[in-house]
Amino acid sequence: MTNPLPLGRPVRLGTRASPLAMAQVHLAADALCAAHGWHRDAIQIVPVTASGDKVLDRPLAEIGGKALWTKELDQWLIEGHIDAAVHSMKDVETLRPDALEIVAMLPRADVRDSLVGAPSIQAIPQGGRLGTSSPRRAAQVKRLRSDIEIVLFRGNVATRLARLERGEAEATLLATAGLVRLGEAGVGTPVSVEDMLPAPAQGAIGIETLRDNDAVRALIVAIDDAPTSACVRVERALLKGLGGTCHSPIAALAAMEGDTVRLRAEILSADGRERVAEERLLPAEAAPALAEALGAEMLVQASPDLRALFTP
Repeated sequence: MTNPLPLGRPVRLGTRASPLAMAQVHLAADALCAAHGWHRDAIQIVPVTASGDKVLDRPLAEIGGKALWTKELDQWLIEGHIDAAVHSMKDVETLRPDALEIVAMLPRADVRDSLVGAPSIQAIPQGGRLGTSSPRRAAQVKRLRSDIEIVLFRGNVATRLARLERGEAEATLLATAGLVRLGEAGVGTPVSVEDMLPAPAQGAIGIETLRDNDAVRALIVAIDDAPTSACVRVERALLKGLGGTCHSPIAALAAMEGDTVRLRAEILSADGRERVAEERLLPAEAAPALAEALGAEMLVQASPDLRALFTP
């Protein structure tokens, strides 16, 4: 005998159809079942092929930016086809539709990038190629090794690993959290955050609902991990202050320290030669507002060429 369904029917969780997104939606479903004592038939997983998964031969910034990961799910939420959407938070645009709200985040996983194909960035052969579509990763690598050639790698984890195997590059960088969630924890070597600060919100999974759907919000908020939410919201506030886009090399990491948040952030030129970096200890309650102000302050410190990467 099954438990009564929470809404008189299963809760419909929308997700991208990529293997990593599917692994992440199952983590969210497991958390909901554990929190509410549900059987798995209380959850219906609804996958969609996102626009960003369809065009893989051009940088994301050239074909519509991060909205390509979310726009189908946004529409399904607004039209009532799903009750909540599960996202990789680093892929969610800073400004969201007013009708929607991220109401919960799962406990954050490893925030580091992993290097695949070489034991370290220093070990990549002179003039070697590194495959990535991330302006942040490209700029950080160029800052460490100006001789390395960046080649465009887009697609899911399996696609990028296959391109590496075919010899299209000597190395690539992937999110450690994604590798772990796909059962590929032994692939690659994590890079210290001292060498490569991660993308804002890297390693975090968020669940979004309609802002005015109180019944669903009450179910989802039960699985919110407060420290993760607090830190990711600070990092996203910094993004808002910077006005960053998919063209913008931005790294940020927030960590709770008692009743304060330690925020480290950097912005870089595409070639890695210019870097503006800040580290601040912020009172937790005011941290999002202060992080947004810090983003604007970092732009003031930047050269006109670097600032140009942060203007529409």
